[in-house]
Amino acid sequence: MTRRPRRRGRLRAGTTLAALLAAAALMGVAFLGWTLQVPYAGWSGPEAVVTLPRGTPAAAMVDRLAGAGVVRYPVVLQGWISLTGAAGRLRAGTYRFDRPLSPLEILRKIEAGEVMVQAVTIPEGLDFEEIAARLAEAGFGTEEAFLRCFRDPTAVRDLDPAAPDLEGYLFPDTYHFPVGETPARITEAMVRRFRHVASPSLRDEAARQNLTLRQAVTLASLIEEETSVPAERPRISRVFHNRLTAGMRLECDPTVSYGLRRQGVTVPRLLYKHLREDTPWNTYLHAGLPPGPICNPGRASLEAAVRPEGGEELYFVASPEGGHRFSRDLATHVRAVAQWRAYVRSR
Repeated sequence: MTRRPRRRGRLRAGTTLAALLAAAALMGVAFLGWTLQVPYAGWSGPEAVVTLPRGTPAAAMVDRLAGAGVVRYPVVLQGWISLTGAAGRLRAGTYRFDRPLSPLEILRKIEAGEVMVQAVTIPEGLDFEEIAARLAEAGFGTEEAFLRCFRDPTAVRDLDPAAPDLEGYLFPDTYHFPVGETPARITEAMVRRFRHVASPSLRDEAARQNLTLRQAVTLASLIEEETSVPAERPRISRVFHNRLTAGMRLECDPTVSYGLRRQGVTVPRLLYKHLREDTPWNTYLHAGLPPGPICNPGRASLEAAVRPEGGEELYFVASPEGGHRFSRDLATHVRAVAQWRAYVRSR
C-alpha cells in the first residue's frame, strides 16, 4: 500500500495559519483605524479641562487625557504617536474639551496648540505696579512675581541702556494669554508689543525731534497722563516741546504724584503742598523731562510725543467745557486758571 506524502498537508496547515495571521493583522489594523476615528467623551459635566505642563512626556500627556475622560484607549493613541513620531509636535498648555473628539482630532488639537486663552485688558496710563496688580487679579500669577519681572530691564537694554526697569515699555493693549501663562512670558509679550509699535519710523521721528527713545517714551507718558482726549495729545505735546525749548519747567502734576508713589506715598488728591515735595520726578522743581516714564503710554501718546502739532502755546489748564484751554501767554493762562477754579468751587 502506497502512502501519500504528508508535505501537502503541512503546506495547507501553514497556508491556513498565515491566512489566519493575516486576517488577525487586518482586523487589528481595522480596529486601530476605528478607535482612532471614533469620537469619545467620557467626562462628567459640560466640559473637561486638562493641563499638560511643559516638559511632560507624550505618554504622560495621554495618561492625563485618559484620566480626564478625553481618551478611551490610551494605549492605542500612544502607539499611534510612537508610530508617526508626533511626540515632538505636542504642545503644552491647558486644553478645553466640550464635545466628543476622536483620538486623531485630539492629537491635531494638541499639535496645533489650541489651548485655552484668557483675555486681559491693560489700559493706557497704568504704571508697572498697577499692571502687576491687574494681571495678578486676572489670575496669571502673584503680584510679586510680576514685579520681579517688571523690575528687570534686560528685555529693553538694546532700546534703552539707562532703563532701571520696564516702566514705559509694557505696552497697554488687550491680550489673549494662554491659561497658566507665566509672568515672564507675559512680560515678554508686552515688551514685544511695544517694540512693534515703537517702530523704526517712530524712532526716526524721535531723533528728528532731538529725542532719544527713552525721552520720547517719557514725554509720551506725560501726555498720556494729562489728557484722555485723543485730539488734544499732539497739542499738549507741542506745549511740552515749546517749554523744553524755552528752558521752562514742565510743571506737570502727574509727575509729582508719580514721584510720591515711587517713594511709597499715595495721595488721593494733589495739593499745593505736594508740589514742593522734592523727588527726581517733580517737574515743578526740576527742569527738563523727569528721569524716566511715569506710566506706560499707548500708541496715540507715543505718536504725539514725536509728532507734535504746530503752534506757540506754552500753557494749558482744564476747561469747564471738557478737555483743556491752551494759551500762548501767561496773562491769558492766569485768566483760564481762574475760570477753572471758579468752576470747581461752584461744584
